Amino acid sequence: QVQLVESGGGLVQPGGSLRLSCTASGRTFSNYAMGWFRQAPGKEREFVGAITGNSGRVSYGDSVKGRFTISRDNTKNTVYLQMDSLMPEDTAVYTCAARGAPYIVTTLSAISTYNYWGQGTQVSVSS
Repeated sequence: QVQLVESGGGLVQPGGSLRLSCTASGRTFSNYAMGWFRQAPGKEREFVGAITGNSGRVSYGDSVKGRFTISRDNTKNTVYLQMDSLMPEDTAVYTCAARGAPYIVTTLSAISTYNYWGQGTQVSVSS
């Protein structure tokens, strides 16, 4: 069982930055692919990005490419989502998710790929 706890959400002005963190329980964090998803009110959950386990290969959703960066520190069981150039349309609840090995890298954008989910953290972008 893996428990995920997000932190770092809040209110930021357009053009600003935030860094979200997701810390996982367990001793084999490096075996897990980690994903970030978001859901705005009245909208479906959307893929933000993902990072594989040991290799750290990253992928991003089209709406955040070039603005968001995912990284991980396996020594701290933590994955990060650095969000820059934030826009009002980035307002959503951001949730991290984990998938244990084995997994297919090309499926990491799919909600159904993930076994474990955090509770989410609110990000609001407004002036």
